[in-house]
Amino acid sequence: MRYNRLGHSGLFVSELCLGTMTFGGSDDMWGQIGQLQQEEADGLVRAALDAGINFIDTANVYASGKSEEILGQSLRNLGVKREDVIIATKVYGQMGDGPNGRGASRVHILDQAKASLARLQLDHIDLYQIHSFDPATPIVETMEALNTLVQHGHVRYIGLSNWAAWQVMKAVGIVEARQLAPVVSLQAYYTLAGRDLEREIAPMLLSEEIGLMVWSPLAGGFLSGKFDREGKTAEGRRVNFDFPPVDKERAYDVIEVMRRLAAEKGCTVPQVAVAWLLHQKVVTSVILGAKRIDQLTDTMGAVDVELTDEDRAALDAVTQLPEEYPGWMLERQTEHRANLLEAQRR
Repeated sequence: MRYNRLGHSGLFVSELCLGTMTFGGSDDMWGQIGQLQQEEADGLVRAALDAGINFIDTANVYASGKSEEILGQSLRNLGVKREDVIIATKVYGQMGDGPNGRGASRVHILDQAKASLARLQLDHIDLYQIHSFDPATPIVETMEALNTLVQHGHVRYIGLSNWAAWQVMKAVGIVEARQLAPVVSLQAYYTLAGRDLEREIAPMLLSEEIGLMVWSPLAGGFLSGKFDREGKTAEGRRVNFDFPPVDKERAYDVIEVMRRLAAEKGCTVPQVAVAWLLHQKVVTSVILGAKRIDQLTDTMGAVDVELTDEDRAALDAVTQLPEEYPGWMLERQTEHRANLLEAQRR
């Protein structure tokens, strides 16, 4: 297991992160993702820690707070030292009645941070993330509320999730101008079946030294190897919960290449999908969710899968994004200057 610096902070996190969206669901949307209760969750947490993972991600909205409760109790049950684990959670989703029961307003952030701490049985959150962009709250209000939590010692680092590049940059400008707690990470969707992030978000993250946490690396199970163009399907949440959106025809092309590479390397298709992400310069940590220990153990094996330049080229060829303006114009206009930089690196 390798450990990467989270953005421009001094915090090092494992290249794989345990996701807890499968914890605590019932007969609702979360139940379609997972319904793991305490004993099963304890097993997953122990397996992750034993493999060298020191990074665990949750959110207040997962199973209406039950995921945080189960995770907090797991840390207690397993006797995990607080300094040995990095706990990340998120705020934004509906957690109460009325118009102020969700969002990124000061009142909601401060109230929900206290509630998350209580559910997690912790005195601080290592990484507190805004789960979505809130069009009804000024970004400055959100960032100042987060800064208050850092000043009070309830939160150590600040992150965002599912924000557009311009929104992240506006937040970065605000915190720099007002000398607030900086943004160190973005949690975003990025897979071989969905590389949209490469257009604007990835270059921005590299430029600003903001870490990337990848959610749903298997595209909601679509890249598990259990689906194909011939109509082969499998049990799993993709069958009943078709999310995130995937261009299935394009995805089938990459699944065929992934199967070939998996056979050549003696690994599994999910390991190829995760290994590709671990080879991307912009990626800090890949979030793995699972319902069973064997699923988690399998995907954690991706850290040992080495993809050659030829392997990555084969995967890129079938997943390359279609050309889009201004990308194609920038490539044309900046070619000579980019070549000068490349020659300098040599």
